[in-house]
Parts: sequence; C-alpha cells; structure tokens
Amino acid sequence: MHVLLVEDDAVLADGLTRLLQGHGMVVDVVGSGTQADQVLQRAEVAVVVLDIGLPGIDGFEVVRRLRARGSNVPVLLLTARDAIEDRVRGLELGADDYLVKPFATPELVARIKALARRNTPKPVSLSLGRLTLDTYTKRARIDERVIDLSVREWAVLEYLLQHGARVVSKQQIIDAILPWGEDLTLNAVEVYISRLRLKIADAGISIRTIRGFGYMLEQHP
Repeated sequence: MHVLLVEDDAVLADGLTRLLQGHGMVVDVVGSGTQADQVLQRAEVAVVVLDIGLPGIDGFEVVRRLRARGSNVPVLLLTARDAIEDRVRGLELGADDYLVKPFATPELVARIKALARRNTPKPVSLSLGRLTLDTYTKRARIDERVIDLSVREWAVLEYLLQHGARVVSKQQIIDAILPWGEDLTLNAVEVYISRLRLKIADAGISIRTIRGFGYMLEQHP
C-alpha cells in the first residue's frame, strides 16, 4: 500500500513513517501543502494522510484541488483543531475521514487500511480450479453447484483468491475483512480456514498452511 504522508512536523512525520512502514506500507513524505499538490498531480497513491495546518497552501486547499481534478484517492485529515466547523469543512471539500491530534496510532493504521479497502476496485468474478466466486451476487460455485458460505467464510475465501499464489498472514486476513472497530481473533481465522477446506475439498484447489507465515491457495495439477 502506497501512502502519501503530508506533515510539516519532522519528528511526527518520522515516527508515523516508521509506524506505517512497520505495517508493510510504502510511505512518501512531504512537508508542505504545495509539495503535496505537486506530488498528487503526477503520482498514484492508495491513501493520503494530510495535516490541515501546513506551510504554503493548507490541507483544505490540497483536498479542494485534488477533488477538482477528479481524483477519488481517499484522504484522511490529521488536525490539532477540535472545532466542529473544521471537521465539517474538510469533509464537505471531499476528505473521507479525519483524526484529531493526539490520536492512538493503532486507530490511524486501522483507518488507513479501511480507506484503502474501500477504494480498491473488485473484479466481477474470481476463479481458481473449479471454484468461482461471483462478487456481484455473492455466490460461490464449484462448477455449477452453489456452495453455502457464511459472510466471514466468503470474505476469507475472497481475500485468498484475490492474492492468488501469494502467502497471506492471519493478521492480514483480519485487517482486510473486518470493518474498522470490529474484532476477530487469530484462532477464529483458523476456524474459518478449517471450514473452507471442507467446503472446497472437491474444487481442485486447497488452502495450504505455510508454517510461521500464513496461508495460500494451491491448484491441484
């Protein structure tokens, strides 16, 4: 995930960069609204984390220009201002979310991931072996036979299919499938994986455990 962090406090920017990199994100940092506006005209990012009080143009103007160009990249505003008018103004200009400083870093990470998930286009269907998921109708089929999946079983299987032959960890699955603020344990992920293995046993694919790393889908030869 590519994040543009716009923060003029060098110490805070460095700490946030390390935090986000520790969660597997690629982070570009700029210290002014003018620089942010220039970067956003030429670079594609997954999420913009944007302070409001900036040198040059402020965060509000960065958002206004971004939306005027037709960009729908998610924007999370960071502000030390607690006036409701500032929050409303930012959202009306096109920001997607905001956090008031000081904030809890786990909440920042969770909100960034939620914004990135919301903005990720999903294909109409996903398939591997004899298994097909129709993401529009939310139906899973092995050949022409519909298989019954719970909401979370569907979400786990969809996430695994989206990542193909790549290994994904239990925590990545949790972060990807849950709306912000909900909770799910690592043991619960194991339960969903176990159930899915039984339900897709005759689909020509299997869910392989990579010990110490996570899971991946394999197609049988």
